[in-house]
Amino acid sequence: MSLLRLLFLFALITGGFGHSAGQTATPSAPDKPAAAAQSSDFDKPRRLMDQGKYDEAIAQLQELAAKDPARKGLARELGMAYYKKGDYMKAIDSLKKATEELPADNEATQLLGLSYYLSGRPAEAIPLLDKVQTWFPRANVDASYILGICYIQTKNYPQARTAFARMFDVTPDSAAAYLFTARMLLRQEFDPVAEECAQKAVALDPKLPLAHFLLGELYLYKSRIPEAIAEFQKELAINPGHAATYYKLADAYARVQKFDDAERLLQRSIWLDATSTGPYILMGKVLGKKGETELAVRALQRALAMDPNNPIPHHLLGEAYRQLGRADEAARELKMAEQLTESENAKH
Repeated sequence: MSLLRLLFLFALITGGFGHSAGQTATPSAPDKPAAAAQSSDFDKPRRLMDQGKYDEAIAQLQELAAKDPARKGLARELGMAYYKKGDYMKAIDSLKKATEELPADNEATQLLGLSYYLSGRPAEAIPLLDKVQTWFPRANVDASYILGICYIQTKNYPQARTAFARMFDVTPDSAAAYLFTARMLLRQEFDPVAEECAQKAVALDPKLPLAHFLLGELYLYKSRIPEAIAEFQKELAINPGHAATYYKLADAYARVQKFDDAERLLQRSIWLDATSTGPYILMGKVLGKKGETELAVRALQRALAMDPNNPIPHHLLGEAYRQLGRADEAARELKMAEQLTESENAKH
């Protein structure tokens, strides 16, 4: 996943911006009015942030800063506002000041680490995220996950595995920890290291569910079809009720033109899970290759009923209609596929 994509996802902060816990000791009488005034000064910017009006909240906080730059808690509020807005460079500046004011502020420390990560500076994020393992809701992301990703990006794979093991409550040297790490590495497109971790998971526990499946996915992605087929078959021997394995194995068979085998496996995948569009789309392809165009149309129509904005089944359906001599319907579906593809490309 690209950094831009992560910036977009993690900027969608939806949680409320509640008040931080105060000191348990009762302040002396002269301090009460000052504390109350300070709290009320931050109330309105916080409400604006709750409404998603980050620029207005920041403007009000900057007005407070102009009047009293040393105001306690102001840097923290500005850092939170910039983080929620997605302006991570400015969030870093403010949150650094906040953590210098109060080193024990774990939430500000965590958000500072996340801001470094989301700014493309994982090495600087690591010590901060490693210091704070609690998941604060305002971050809207599990810091243990991001810590693991930071270790991946800095190529410290053993520490990444330790972070992911902590996430899933398993020991770092277990087969499960290697499997989880392999999956995360694959998502980050660290394919060779992902393969090593998946092979280590299988070596530690040959019957670990989904380990052979992950290896099969890797080999399929690399077009190493015989190896992919072997791994998917091993997965089915361990995990015969896993619909996705039947689907992926069918994909492998389809690539070597074993269409009857592919169709049989796709039927099993759909029987086990009728909610996924992938098997219906692949069924449409396979049936089309077998010359069973009418049946292919039904499979593709089913896929579109589930996911009408997917350009792939529209394109395949257009081709199927063309083979059946239904020119108007073919033109409609092919045009729709083109429009949806252009729309997807525009978003990227």
